Amino acid sequence: MSPSPLLSPPRGDVPTGAGVQATFEELGTPLRDVTFVVVDLETTGGSPAAEGITEIGAVKVRGGEVLGEFQSLVDPGRPVPAFVARLTGITSAMVATAPRIEAVLPSFLEFARDAVLVAHNAPFDVSFLKAACQGAGYEWPGNQVLDTVPLARRVVTRDEAPNHKLSTLAALFRATVTPEHRALADARATVDVLHALLARLGPLGVTHLEDLATATDPVPQDVRRKRHLADDLPDAPGVYLFRGPGDEVLYVGTSTSIRRRVRSYFTRSEKRGRITEMVRIAHAVTPVVCATPLEAQVRELRLIAEHAPRYNRRSRHPERMAWVRLTHEAYPRLSVVREVRAPAAHIGPFSSGRQAQAAVEALHEAFALRQCTRRLPLVASPGATACVLAEMGRCSAPCTTSAPDTGYADVADAVRSALEGDPSPVVAALARRIAALSRDERYEQAGEVTHRLRAYLAGAARAQRVGPLAACAQLVAARETDPGGWEVVVVRHARLAATGVSRPGEDPWPLVDALVATAEEVPAPVPPAPACHPHEAEIVLGWLEQPGVRIVDVTDPWTCPVRSARSHADPAVTAREVARQGTGTPPAPGADPGDDRP
Repeated sequence: MSPSPLLSPPRGDVPTGAGVQATFEELGTPLRDVTFVVVDLETTGGSPAAEGITEIGAVKVRGGEVLGEFQSLVDPGRPVPAFVARLTGITSAMVATAPRIEAVLPSFLEFARDAVLVAHNAPFDVSFLKAACQGAGYEWPGNQVLDTVPLARRVVTRDEAPNHKLSTLAALFRATVTPEHRALADARATVDVLHALLARLGPLGVTHLEDLATATDPVPQDVRRKRHLADDLPDAPGVYLFRGPGDEVLYVGTSTSIRRRVRSYFTRSEKRGRITEMVRIAHAVTPVVCATPLEAQVRELRLIAEHAPRYNRRSRHPERMAWVRLTHEAYPRLSVVREVRAPAAHIGPFSSGRQAQAAVEALHEAFALRQCTRRLPLVASPGATACVLAEMGRCSAPCTTSAPDTGYADVADAVRSALEGDPSPVVAALARRIAALSRDERYEQAGEVTHRLRAYLAGAARAQRVGPLAACAQLVAARETDPGGWEVVVVRHARLAATGVSRPGEDPWPLVDALVATAEEVPAPVPPAPACHPHEAEIVLGWLEQPGVRIVDVTDPWTCPVRSARSHADPAVTAREVARQGTGTPPAPGADPGDDRP
């Protein structure tokens, strides 16, 4: 039999509409208040599909007190094998006049209603009970199940006991009843074993029902003992801040349930060594309850940017994000910068200067734009000489012209168009280059060109997506919530300025008016840079682009180019362009380069 989890939540085989007990993560019940029904079965064999139950025994306990017992012989509908009769003492004659399982089940299910089922090697007993319910036409109620075998493996060492059989554990813990392969006696012995195991788990921080779900986790004791940090946290969406001994912020996170998420840091589900190190240092957790998950995500980003916690790796330094700028001068050039300034064209932001430089190289492969970094006069000084790029035909050499180079302005305009609108010229030029390198089997160089193209497309798509929202002074949007209310957001220059949720059935307009009146005043940025962390703008855009979101009010046009870099977001689109350039097939008249049609 394959091993099963220590605690099994309601399974997928529970019929639709059946009553299902809440999961352990949603509960917060001290173990002394939990009602356990410890059950044991005797059967004619080991397969629930082919064998039957001969006896059910169960004991109901809470807070160490026995509340009741249940015991019944059962007619399995078949002879009891001789070896089973010798082991249990239950013979075919004893069960011949016993009730069938169909008559016993209703009483047992009522006895165990709303309780946590406990058994030693629970998968065996529960599988027979489920099979009996299915055969008798009863719905399995979906009780939570606790198996004492994994618990014993957690706290009973080999030095104490050679194995984790019920008889061995009953002897170790001096149970008041000796197991004898009879259902009620074995259930009584399991009660004593359960209480002894829970007593050992208490010092390890297992004091509540939800703690049992991870009681066998291989988590260091010093980490498990920190579970109390989550005890008083709210079960609500929001942000949580782990704080160190000096009240410094160590880590910021977000969740739809602060308490459940924080508790997970003290279980085996947390596998990041760096975060486990953080938990060992943490002395407190500060919750920040938010009205909506959107607000929680945004607050997380802002708090990370404000505190720069050493255990957060992303979004800590937005000021270090790079942009690619087409400079505003007589002979523009491309430059990697840290801030956006008007009136130059920009794309980005990029996660690193290296990515930004790759985008610059992609543009230089497509356009004969100068690559020198000095500022050039409109007319070159006498005796000026050109660089090697001019000799290669890659630059019109405005640094040597004795009159204004009007052709260079056309090149700069084409670059500006590729930054702010249609990327097709860049895609076509680099696709030709990739196809040529592939034909020559220079695959490594073709991969480098592909990387540069993708870097350019990512930066251009980001700017073309965020820029229009950054230019919008105010946008009000709403989305209907599951209970029937409305989630309303006020966005100013791509920054979340206010949010709230109306009650189900309540007129949302007073909330809209109140949010607009009290929303944060946001100074206008220089688009495409938003008036917030770039990741915040992407989070807000992700919310706005969800199905069901309605625009309530907008002060400025919110549009994106039709032939934008986003049309090439799918690498398959670029791959098709490379294939087309490799075969020399012209595009269909009027076809969109980003069209997915063959």
